[in-house]
Amino acid sequence: MASNATAAMDIDEAAIDEGLYSRQLYVLGHEAMKRMSASNVLIVGLDGLGIEIAKNIALAGVKSLTIFDPEPVTIKDLGTQFFLRESDIGKPRAEATLSRLAELNAYVPVRILPSAPGQEISPDLIKGFQVVVLSGIPLSKQLEINEWTHANGVHFTATETRGLFGSVFNDFGPKFTVVDPTGEEPLTGMIVSVEEDKEGIVTCLDETRHGLEDGDFVTFREVQGMEELNGCEPRKVSVKGPYTFSIGNTTGLGEYKAGGTFTQVKMPKIIDFKPLKDSLASPEFFITDFAKFDRPAALHAGFQALSQFQEQHERLPRPRNPEDATEIVSIAKTIDAEIDEKTVQELSFQATGELAPINAVIGGFVAQEVLKAISGKFTPAVQHLYFDSLESLPDELPTEADTQPLNSRYDGQLAVFGKKFQDKISNHRQFLVGAGAIGCEMLKNWSMMGVATGPNGVVHITDLDTIEKSNLNRQFLFRAKDLGNFKSEVAAAAVSDMNPGLKGHIFAKQEAVGTATENLYNDEFFAGIDGVTNALDNVAARQYMDRRCIIYEKPLLESGTLGTKGNTQVVLPYITESYSSSQDPPEKQAPSCTVKSFPNAIAHTIEWARTLFDVLFVKPPQLVNSFLSEPNYLESSLKYSGQQAEQAEQILASLVTQKPLTFDECIIWARLLFEDKYYNAIQQLLFSLPKDATTTTGQPFWSGPKRAPDPLTFNSSDPTHLSFIIGAANLRAFIYGLKGNADESYYKKVADAVVVPKFTPKSGVKIQVNENEADPEAAAGDEDASAIITKLPAPSSLAGYRLNPVEFEKDDDTNFHIDFITAASNLRAINYNITIADRHTTKQIAGKIIPAIATTTSLVTGLVCLELYKIIDGKKEVESYKNGFVNLALPFFGFSEPIAAPKKEYADKEWTLWDRIEFNGDPTLKEFLDWFQKELKLDIMMVSEGVSMLWSSFVGKKKSEERLPMNFTRLVEHVSKKQVPAHVTFFIVEVMASDEEGEDVELPFIIIRRK
Repeated sequence: MASNATAAMDIDEAAIDEGLYSRQLYVLGHEAMKRMSASNVLIVGLDGLGIEIAKNIALAGVKSLTIFDPEPVTIKDLGTQFFLRESDIGKPRAEATLSRLAELNAYVPVRILPSAPGQEISPDLIKGFQVVVLSGIPLSKQLEINEWTHANGVHFTATETRGLFGSVFNDFGPKFTVVDPTGEEPLTGMIVSVEEDKEGIVTCLDETRHGLEDGDFVTFREVQGMEELNGCEPRKVSVKGPYTFSIGNTTGLGEYKAGGTFTQVKMPKIIDFKPLKDSLASPEFFITDFAKFDRPAALHAGFQALSQFQEQHERLPRPRNPEDATEIVSIAKTIDAEIDEKTVQELSFQATGELAPINAVIGGFVAQEVLKAISGKFTPAVQHLYFDSLESLPDELPTEADTQPLNSRYDGQLAVFGKKFQDKISNHRQFLVGAGAIGCEMLKNWSMMGVATGPNGVVHITDLDTIEKSNLNRQFLFRAKDLGNFKSEVAAAAVSDMNPGLKGHIFAKQEAVGTATENLYNDEFFAGIDGVTNALDNVAARQYMDRRCIIYEKPLLESGTLGTKGNTQVVLPYITESYSSSQDPPEKQAPSCTVKSFPNAIAHTIEWARTLFDVLFVKPPQLVNSFLSEPNYLESSLKYSGQQAEQAEQILASLVTQKPLTFDECIIWARLLFEDKYYNAIQQLLFSLPKDATTTTGQPFWSGPKRAPDPLTFNSSDPTHLSFIIGAANLRAFIYGLKGNADESYYKKVADAVVVPKFTPKSGVKIQVNENEADPEAAAGDEDASAIITKLPAPSSLAGYRLNPVEFEKDDDTNFHIDFITAASNLRAINYNITIADRHTTKQIAGKIIPAIATTTSLVTGLVCLELYKIIDGKKEVESYKNGFVNLALPFFGFSEPIAAPKKEYADKEWTLWDRIEFNGDPTLKEFLDWFQKELKLDIMMVSEGVSMLWSSFVGKKKSEERLPMNFTRLVEHVSKKQVPAHVTFFIVEVMASDEEGEDVELPFIIIRRK
């Protein structure tokens, strides 16, 4: 058990371990995390659902987590309760779970609520908690506990799952305050006018839409002429158009002159929750699937009927038993006569069922609701959620005999799907690509489901990454002892421990998927799997696996998360479109001239600082090392770069003129760098474009998004100035293998002693004002480099000497990388009077960190596994599957049918992206061309493979005659001048074709098999 000393942990901001919680902090923020770390949570019921909730809350970080469940562990528990083992059977569930749950987070003490053997939970046991969660507890007990919690200001959630059904009820008390309803970043934008009248119409800069909605609130800063708006109390918005909105009466505030920025203000939202007793009589439903709009009412009655049945019979209805189901339906109709009987009947059939994927969905949702209750961050569900995935049932429904318990760990799944379908699950073969947060949750669910535990079952998992500290907050299969080890190996071992049936059936790899590993992930490999599940964090790898699944005709399960948002997609051969069929629009990039000379937002200065990091500490040592190690580097590589003189000068500076021999010289270099970037460069800009400069139309140049900067005078007593010097000096020293200094006063002493040359601005310096103008820096570099090259040392004179390029690593707090970028960015922000950002925010933007939280990951992987049941069943209709989108902050669930593969035609034949034209036996190019003419009456004008154009109708006669008799292997080798590796058994060929009328014809992709 975790020590009680941890419970007394100081909860100020410094105590939040940003190394552990960094990805979650970008979702919740410091304020919400501080409230969480002051809260004590009680979970009653440690079944599969209860442990899912407990796991997510422990990872999130609360002050303490207390568990209560004195019931003995049964073998059936092992099918969903992933922290129990066979040796735990017969022990109290909470006691058996404690040690493994406590390992998840050293900052969260986990303890058992003291109770006598066989004692039920009661109001006198739950005092001192901010939230109480009941999992799988009878309705009568829910009513008793909720009556007390509602009266005593304790937040309450009751939840249960029954087979493919789930139920959640929230009561956070009367007048619950939501501090931030959505979690989205406040909107902000520049304004160009405010009318002084009763409507107060605000007009924004016409570069971007304001994005506000009616009822939003805004405040202002940097407004000139109507200064009373600056820092004003939030004003309610009425949207007038995409670039205009009204803020109400502005009469008497003076005439607007120029400038200004609006910022959206998040206003608190008050929600009145009813107690469970009142809510049962007049429920308010949170809809999870609008295609099942009538189902919550049926399940509201059905779950109550289950409780009544259980109290009367002291058992749940038997799997697929018609007599019990009839009684359940009868009871439900006394509660609501209009219910859908089939839904309630199915609830009865599955009442003893328990499924890991449903627990993951409901457990992820409930854990986030708990975090909302204690933090006020995001909008809670009001008040009843009913969820189901009946479409996951097999097309051939199980019989009553097939669903009987076998005294096995899978009894909860057998009650829903039956023994016949369980055998299909156990012999399924999957390839999991990625063992990060989604990968860990996926493997946990598969181990509980029994995927690949049969004689023919197999799971391959690959991930090239090793475990880092920040992974521990959401990749729950990993512990601190695993740091530095390969994710795939640790994850495979962890789930084999959860379900020993996986041993010998799960294989961990570290080879990334890609063209370089197609010898490993080859025809034989794909022939040995039934499907692929992506758990990746980058689009390129997803698209690559998507293409492989199309080629090998394998179903693909795709998912992703971004903070509280998550999505799932099913890709099915010959049924749906592929992952690559649709893409998100590209991220909006700031114009380069804005970043270089006219920043107006902190993101611009962070991008500038991140580029400066590469320019100073990455590219120069890489350039020097290439010069020292590659023969004739200057003549061969640099000659045609267009920057030979500039790069030769950089090599000379790095090896001769500016090469530091001591750490003091690194500090001096950093001090001069400060002067160059924050004083000299700004002075030059203001000399070229003075503050009173005007445009060709007579308007002030420095207006709108262009902010006039001010130069900075170095002050070693300013923490930001000194941080820049420390960071730059240590990174410079790293490149040359020099030892740094930990004494801040030493940096001050050396920096203050530097004699800085006086700067005189130059005339005629051209500044790129907008994207339409040529970049003067890019145009430079055509000067003669020969004079510089003669000064360079011969590489042979420095044999074995190399510099150390800095490899950017955002998660190491000791390497000065983020420290330097934060200081460099903030100094530039001060130049331009932009609000600076803290280190945490800078780290996210510079490191392009994707915010992540365990609750969303849990829920999304549960949804994916519900689709996996359908793939294992072999469902062929697109209507049977669901793509999902969730946002736990709102909260919102959205489901839709996957988009069917679009149909096209050629030569009166219908085809989709899944179809292909295949040639066997490595045909010659002539045989290939003749086939299209003879069979399809199509003329081929061009043939290509990868980046190689193999043949075209406009190549010379000699080339054509040479290539036509070649088979494709010889042709590819001839054109690419590379030997085709032995593992390549086919080529993907694309053609340009036209019909007899000369019209272009689009064809499926073409496979040329070498045998």
